[in-house]
Amino acid sequence: MNKRIVCICMSVLLCLTVICMDTGTDVHAGYYEDNDKYIKQRVADRMKEMSWEEKIAQMILVKAPAKNAANIQKQYQFGGYVLFGEDFENSTPEKLRNRIYGIQKASKIPMLIAVDEEGGAVVRASRYRQFRSTPYASPRTVFSAGGWNGIVKDTKDKAKFLKKLGINTNLAPVADVAYDSSNFIYNRSFSTNAADTSRYINLVVNNMKQEDMISSLKHFPGYGNNGDTHTNLIHDYRSYSSFKNRDLKPFQAGIRSGCDMIMVSHNIVHCFDSKNPASISPKVNKYIRNTMGFKGVIVTDSLSMAGVRSFTGSEGESAVRAVQAGDDLLCTEHYKETYQALLRAYKTKRISKKRINASVKRILMMKYRRGMNGRFAVRHR
Repeated sequence: MNKRIVCICMSVLLCLTVICMDTGTDVHAGYYEDNDKYIKQRVADRMKEMSWEEKIAQMILVKAPAKNAANIQKQYQFGGYVLFGEDFENSTPEKLRNRIYGIQKASKIPMLIAVDEEGGAVVRASRYRQFRSTPYASPRTVFSAGGWNGIVKDTKDKAKFLKKLGINTNLAPVADVAYDSSNFIYNRSFSTNAADTSRYINLVVNNMKQEDMISSLKHFPGYGNNGDTHTNLIHDYRSYSSFKNRDLKPFQAGIRSGCDMIMVSHNIVHCFDSKNPASISPKVNKYIRNTMGFKGVIVTDSLSMAGVRSFTGSEGESAVRAVQAGDDLLCTEHYKETYQALLRAYKTKRISKKRINASVKRILMMKYRRGMNGRFAVRHR
């Protein structure tokens, strides 16, 4: 009888090992997912091996270079790459998987391979038929057709679809609550109702976690009825009570559900900070940490957007200001400018070692919790 039990246990362990090899996760990462002591020790050990240049690079999420992406990663060791439509348009699933494998192989620490696959107005991969027969529908359309069960099914399907391509991060879901159909963010938002949006966020975040897909709520503290910061510097004069009673609720729901990241917008939201865009505001950062209790990764919207670049004067300065404010991960199109600006700020002590270490720790903790360990790149071959 004892021999039989031993055999069964060995078989189960073998099955778990095979599954983890197929999915690119470490069997220990899954087992210790909630064991912060174990994860923190692994992260601490890894950080001791990193140079300050590598730590700074880990804080940068770069628009994937069209050429030599693997060689560039080998040189810099960035925290991640973001894929856009052009990365899928003239590619195939096999070609993309091989490209991502090459990029991950060049990484000492597994990279975030990210995409904006929201559904509806913003889809990067599924818009091309060689990747999916039909683009993912907007969350509003999915709900209209299938209710909350439809949202769950869509979230899981989307996560599996992306993971098969080697993509481990979806810069979604959208937590903004639009006011009406005339608003810039309306077509990307789930609802004009904060309670419904909160329930949507809860379901999406929980189901992304189940699939080990990194999530990012956006765009804090909520676009509402404001304009587009891709092209303009936007001032938001709404009252704090309007945010508390409406816009912040979906973000709080996502935090309670254990979201991995919160993306901060470039709007100047006067009730939080009348002087700085949210993405470079120490006050907004402290509000997310202290008032809302978020312990995960705070990521900026793209620092290439006019809404912040026109305010600071350059993408590099925006990056420095964002780190000074307390943000962890910086989205950028111009990696050389951003990296050099941060490196100079570190050397001139505009950015402290303590500030850098705090962000890198949060980034690595997130990666380890999602099973992104040292063998991730090889197992996704």
